[in-house]
Amino acid sequence: MFHFPSRLAERVLILGTDLQAVTIAREIMRRRGQGYEVIGFVGHDLALVGQSLINPCVVGVMTDLEAVVSKYRADRLVVAMPDRRGRLPLDLLLKLKVRDGVVLEEAETFYANLTGKIAGERLRLGQLVFDDATRWLRFYKRVRRLLDLALAIFIGILTAPLMLLTALAIKLDSRGPIFYRQERVGIHNTTFRIIKFRSMRVDAEANGPVWAGEGDKRVTRVGRWIRKLRIDELPQLINIIYGEMSLIGPRPERPVFVEQLEQRIPYYSERHLVKPGLTGWAQVRYPYGASFEDAREKHLYDLYYIKNQSPMLDALILLETVRIVIFGRFSR
Repeated sequence: MFHFPSRLAERVLILGTDLQAVTIAREIMRRRGQGYEVIGFVGHDLALVGQSLINPCVVGVMTDLEAVVSKYRADRLVVAMPDRRGRLPLDLLLKLKVRDGVVLEEAETFYANLTGKIAGERLRLGQLVFDDATRWLRFYKRVRRLLDLALAIFIGILTAPLMLLTALAIKLDSRGPIFYRQERVGIHNTTFRIIKFRSMRVDAEANGPVWAGEGDKRVTRVGRWIRKLRIDELPQLINIIYGEMSLIGPRPERPVFVEQLEQRIPYYSERHLVKPGLTGWAQVRYPYGASFEDAREKHLYDLYYIKNQSPMLDALILLETVRIVIFGRFSR
């Protein structure tokens, strides 16, 4: 990944001193060398000036904002204040934007662009409703089914020899069927049966459904390899051809887990507004997980995709998926 020299990084001043402001600062500091540098916080309480929230510290108050921007040569202001009505000097912010060329950005937008996921601390439906949809994007959605069909057939033909060898290896390695079908939740909460190469013992769920964990002992010898290389997912090309899935989208989950997660994760059902995918933004951005916290974190990436889906984002996901398959990242 390309890293910006510190002298070329954008100098970011965060307007706010609460948890949201601190979270954004942490994310910027975690991504040192990626184009941003936190220079401090600006709040309303004069008593906080000079105090370190996480290092950097509070460098000023809103009443002195113009002087603070000038002193610290801020390139970007990130607005992270929960109650903005009557508390933000909008005329001054406009002057800084137009006259001085300082970039202004709301905290939620900045966080999403920086991390590739929706902010979970103050998740609101409005973050998902308002986006930058354009005519070409609506056209893309209309032709997406044709692209899914064409790519599924192409990938199926290209990987047919590999799938034949996989089927033979599974048959020789352990007793049981080559494929297994499992109920999953798709678009508009409809259910369908996903098709995968069997990678576990036939008695893997004798005690009931559970998430697959790291180093899961139920996985067969061949299953360990086809999971690592994601070959076990290839039969889902049939689901794509049938129109039950898309090439790219949130991974489909089992009904029993969906019911549990909808009760604990805000807006979890929104992932069913789009078709589930063979691969997705969450899959290329977050390691495989088998816990509630993992599901929650991946959901934030799925929401980001739902809001920002585009041909460019889809192309990036496909490239990242190929890279993950080649290097075996995020396998389980």
